[in-house]
Amino acid sequence: MFDIGFWELLVIGIVALLVLGPERLPGAIRATSRTLSSVRSMASSFKQEVEQQLKLQELHENLKKAEQQNLENLSPELKQSVDKLKAAADSVKKPYDKKPAAPASDAGNGKKQP
Repeated sequence: MFDIGFWELLVIGIVALLVLGPERLPGAIRATSRTLSSVRSMASSFKQEVEQQLKLQELHENLKKAEQQNLENLSPELKQSVDKLKAAADSVKKPYDKKPAAPASDAGNGKKQP
């Protein structure tokens, strides 16, 4: 990515040793490695979200094409996309389906209990 070779790393290490000293250098290396790993994980997460949004956009475009063709004479590719979108919509809708209401208790009828 940065095209840094062995000699460049060696110079950076020597300068860091001179500036930070042998006592603080290991802590600085650990902090730098933690920062780099968190940046990599954030980049990976961002990449996954973008890919997911692109797939979702493609499914929506295929659904619009299907609606324009009135869901008749669809190509197998479009039928598969419509089925995937319906399955995704059902999986999202399931957690939000209303549960049957519990029977009302006597505590909510306004009467004081002895």
